[in-house]
Amino acid sequence: MTEPRWIIHLPTTLTSRAAAAELATALARSLGHLDAVDFGETTLSEEDAQHLRHRVWCDVRLPGGGRCPRPDGHAGSCGAVELREYR
Repeated sequence: MTEPRWIIHLPTTLTSRAAAAELATALARSLGHLDAVDFGETTLSEEDAQHLRHRVWCDVRLPGGGRCPRPDGHAGSCGAVELREYR
C-alpha cells in the first residue's frame, strides 16, 4: 500500500479566477525546483464551492517525459512553453 499524498489548500484574498491563476503561475515559477510540489495538478476553486475545481495547466504527459505546461483547454497541440505560462 502506498502512503497517501497530502494537499495544501492555500486560501487567498483574490476575487477573480484569472488573478488566482496568475498567483499559481508565480508560485510555480518561484518554487518549481521543489520535487515535493506537483504544480501540474494545481486546481482553483471558489471559496464557497471548493467541490468545483478548475485545472490551471493542461498537464498531459509528453513523449520523452514531462508534462504539457500550457493552460488547461489550450488550442493546438501540447508542447513545451515557458514554465507554467498562463494567459
